[in-house]
Amino acid sequence: MSHDAESRLKALFISGLAGDQNAYHSFLQALTRHLRGYLRKRIPHRLDDVEDLVQEILLAVHNARHTYRSDEPLTAWLHAIARYKLMDFFRSHARRESLNVPLDDHEELLAAADDEPAQARHDIGKLLEHLPDKQRLPIVHMKLEGLSVTETAQLTGLSESAVKVGVHRGLKALAAKIRGLR
Repeated sequence: MSHDAESRLKALFISGLAGDQNAYHSFLQALTRHLRGYLRKRIPHRLDDVEDLVQEILLAVHNARHTYRSDEPLTAWLHAIARYKLMDFFRSHARRESLNVPLDDHEELLAAADDEPAQARHDIGKLLEHLPDKQRLPIVHMKLEGLSVTETAQLTGLSESAVKVGVHRGLKALAAKIRGLR
């Protein structure tokens, strides 16, 4: 998103948060266009799902609007929401699509090696080691294993609100750590 788009969307969003319904409506319309472009690039083979995912992200933005801090870039906040919805989409479709994968094509087994997922898991594991358990465990269970807030709370012994706070603070700490590594 360009600096001009960031400034324009941020002004509309902040006016919307202050009660200007027209500004909020304009913000949602503009964001919809940006989200379509963002998603079409990332799921070109699933264009039928783009509109549903756009609506999910818009709803998530609306429901989380109270968490936005006006001293931070709007783009980063929006991107975090869009990216997590996209990851949820990939996880849910991977589960459904795995039922349609043929299992009897034994000749493909040794055709090519791909160490990237193992390396990614290792890298994520190393990053998560820096977090305290109250942040690391909710992220592992909810974001990596796909458990619900309730399931994670039961498993970790934390309250549901502590799980949500742990995920939020942990992801924020990871983002800061990654920015520091670059």
